[in-house]
Amino acid sequence: MLFAVDLGATSGHTILGYFSPIGLEMKEVNRFPNHLIEAGGHFYWDIYELYRHIIKGLKLAARKEDVEITSIGIDTWGVDFVCIGRDGAFLRQPYAYRDPHTTGAPDAFFTRVPRSHVYGWTGIQAMNFNSLFQLDTLRRNHDSALAAADKILFMPDALSYMLTGEMVTEYTIASTAQLVNANTRKLEDALLNELGLAQAHFGRFVYPGDRVGVLTEEVQRMTGLGAVPVIAVAGHDTASAVASVPAMNRNFAYLSSGTWSLMGIETDAPVINAETEDLNFTNEGGVEGTIRLLKNICGMWLLERCRAECGETSYPELIAEASACESFRSLINPDDALFANPADMEQAIRTYCSDRRQPIPQTRGQMVRCIFESLALRYRQVLDNLRSLSPRPIEALHVIGGGSRNDLLNQWTANAVGVPVVAGPSEATAIGNIMMQALAAGAARDITSMRQLINRSIPLRIFHPQDTEVWDAAYLHFRQLTKE
Repeated sequence: MLFAVDLGATSGHTILGYFSPIGLEMKEVNRFPNHLIEAGGHFYWDIYELYRHIIKGLKLAARKEDVEITSIGIDTWGVDFVCIGRDGAFLRQPYAYRDPHTTGAPDAFFTRVPRSHVYGWTGIQAMNFNSLFQLDTLRRNHDSALAAADKILFMPDALSYMLTGEMVTEYTIASTAQLVNANTRKLEDALLNELGLAQAHFGRFVYPGDRVGVLTEEVQRMTGLGAVPVIAVAGHDTASAVASVPAMNRNFAYLSSGTWSLMGIETDAPVINAETEDLNFTNEGGVEGTIRLLKNICGMWLLERCRAECGETSYPELIAEASACESFRSLINPDDALFANPADMEQAIRTYCSDRRQPIPQTRGQMVRCIFESLALRYRQVLDNLRSLSPRPIEALHVIGGGSRNDLLNQWTANAVGVPVVAGPSEATAIGNIMMQALAAGAARDITSMRQLINRSIPLRIFHPQDTEVWDAAYLHFRQLTKE
């Protein structure tokens, strides 16, 4: 049995995965919330609470009579990190990427190091919350935790450290930091020097499939387990999710659909040029030496915020109301700064539409339809860019993650992009986590064969393009409307 810890920005769960004659099977062990803590003008993650839930999951798994855990793997969201003191203790709870202290941080950094140099080294999309800018902000603010830090560990590596006592820096999670040289696949000294840091401030550099260590005697005593190995899976949740794309060949793009939407392709080498820099595409680390050339898109965050404002109405009810509304009445650019973190998301959408002389959404159904159609058309825009960058034709778009269960958005996405949309698996991240553990254990040959196994094991839905002429016309309107 392989034990996967899958942590997202709002919730987490632990899962047992194993292989049977019918393919990969999974059983959830425990699920739990991941709450932000707001205190003293900052937002923090409660890493000790996350650790407590992981220990609880391991205890529950250890009590199962038919379970013998082979290994453990942890994946989380990207960019956030913990400062460790010389005595090995955490210096404080880690800041969350939504903390406002990095507002304007990229511009401040680029006054000292040109943006083009940073992109040329890392190939990473400049975003306020990237670890590079978090660290620079802490340094400029004379942060006491950073000043005293002996080591800096990214979130999955910090949790692995709590389980094993071993400090590592896993490649895929580190690549989200905008600190890794995309070509050498190592931390970039020029950037570390600018931050007053060195390679020694980070743990042993490892790659997906490498062994971190085994459970400490303390954890063994707490859980009832033995010296179970902890494997460095693809520590970034999107890297794990992309590893599980059930594609039968490489002629695909993927859309990891959740709070964020991440659309991209797999390449064998980074794609860093004037076009990718202008389009703000990112080159993040993948499994088996691949690069995930992708774009961050504001995903279901828009709807989640609107749902919170309208009493947590069920998704089926919202989708039914959206389906009954007039098509293409109002469109927005989902990635406009107005929607980053407004106090009132519905009002922000109304303001956007009003400013551009569009009909303002009046009903809940109109609001949801505006969001879904706009997302589908934004996906078309990003996929068109990927087509020009991809070394291979894009014959299908694989939608993975929680958004793969949204049939209406999947159909509209197929209509917009003009290629079949293959939806599933919804638990892509946990599956990718388990896959890397299986590879490390020698239970699988390579990612290609694992993907084919997933394709046979997991029910998938295929959405073929419909009404393409209508959607093509809407796309032209969308491009004109969102032109800055």
